[in-house]
Amino acid sequence: MIKRSLKNERGGAAVEFAILLPLLLLLIFGGIEYGLVMFNKQVLTNASREAVRAGIVQDGPSDDEIRAIALAYCADYLVTFNASDPAPTVNVTPGPLIFPQELTVTVDYDYEFLLLPNLSQFFGGGTSSGISLQGRTIMRHE
Repeated sequence: MIKRSLKNERGGAAVEFAILLPLLLLLIFGGIEYGLVMFNKQVLTNASREAVRAGIVQDGPSDDEIRAIALAYCADYLVTFNASDPAPTVNVTPGPLIFPQELTVTVDYDYEFLLLPNLSQFFGGGTSSGISLQGRTIMRHE
């Protein structure tokens, strides 16, 4: 029987933990960031849906009012932790409606990564610290 010395095995768990900790943190924060991106994508889709729904009703609002509806929805629900982030842009086409023409509302937003802004540079990617998100809805005039 071989005698094992406990003296030689001290700190093994700490070394293993130190090796795995960066990967564990990357997985945790990456999952949180992915959830925030998907939530914001859904907010943009809902903002475009709310705006286009208001715009297709008879005697509906003007294009500027449709944009204001979408921007107000984004202001209420979009998750950003930086006050200097640019506001979403809203495109309304084709404008004044007659039946059965379709109204399209597109809401674009440049999402800046919150938790890991320079991760793409670490893996050899570009200098961008975000992605472009878009919500688009098309409905026929009532």
